[in-house]
Amino acid sequence: MPENKMLDNRLIDSQHVAAGITRQASQQTYYTIKYLVDRKRTADAYRAYAYFRWVDDTLDQENAAYFNRLAFLERQKSLVDCSLWGVRPCAQTAEEQILVDLLRGEHDDNSGLLAYVRNMMAVMTFDTYRRGQFITQAELSEYERLLATAVTEAMHYFIGHNQYSPRNGTRYLAPMAAHITHMLRDTFEDIEAGYYNVPRELLAAHNISPSDVKHDAYRHWVKERVDLARHYFELGREYLLQVENGRCRLAGYAYIARFEGVLDTIEQDNYLLKPDYTGSKKLAAAAQTGWSTLSSLYQRQRHPRLVQSWRLNQS
Repeated sequence: MPENKMLDNRLIDSQHVAAGITRQASQQTYYTIKYLVDRKRTADAYRAYAYFRWVDDTLDQENAAYFNRLAFLERQKSLVDCSLWGVRPCAQTAEEQILVDLLRGEHDDNSGLLAYVRNMMAVMTFDTYRRGQFITQAELSEYERLLATAVTEAMHYFIGHNQYSPRNGTRYLAPMAAHITHMLRDTFEDIEAGYYNVPRELLAAHNISPSDVKHDAYRHWVKERVDLARHYFELGREYLLQVENGRCRLAGYAYIARFEGVLDTIEQDNYLLKPDYTGSKKLAAAAQTGWSTLSSLYQRQRHPRLVQSWRLNQS
């Protein structure tokens, strides 16, 4: 079989595997990619999500020894480097082939795709080392920054990649707020897996454990995090007003609204975290998400001169 035909068949295979992993892991992500991503980048968007979903699930396996997790992670890093250096790496699994196919021909050090891969690999590394360890607020903040950078750069790479988006201090705030919310929501689940999302300074100052969610100091800290997330989401909406591509704005608004429902629940519970937030996924929450997204889009229509003003400034 000609080499080009073999390559085409391989890419089709990895696309199907990636789409299947994505659909099984997250219906919302699957359909966001299907309907909002730039058509020629849809296959790679599935690959980008599915590969790191697989890496994360592999690292989270309860029976995986610490040194085995490190060895697995180092192998994945080497696959990234070999792919970028033009060395044909040997993928041992269908999931590793997804990564190789994702990075084929990628040589731009400033690309959003490479920023996504590098920062997500750093997130996976941090998660591996922090398991079973108490971490500082500074480390948590760096964790949030890494993930927010990955999410933002991936969004702009895959949706409206050739259109304007601001590069200022508000670029990464909405994903940072989402990550703050995500860690609050998953507090109990993460504790069971050995991940502690509360800073060790707070635990030491009040002589409490990561599961002492009823303690006044813990609840006060939760309130501060909720307030910070609210503020970041507000600034994130202002950022999205300036994004030129409509599909990208829609994805951003839906992303924000999805997590704001969790913040609403935490506030209603007077900042007492609970093990289960599945109620936020019910019909009422879905309706709220839809309304919030539509409201944000309406706000964009009221400020059509933002992008126009930028274009004039660039001319």
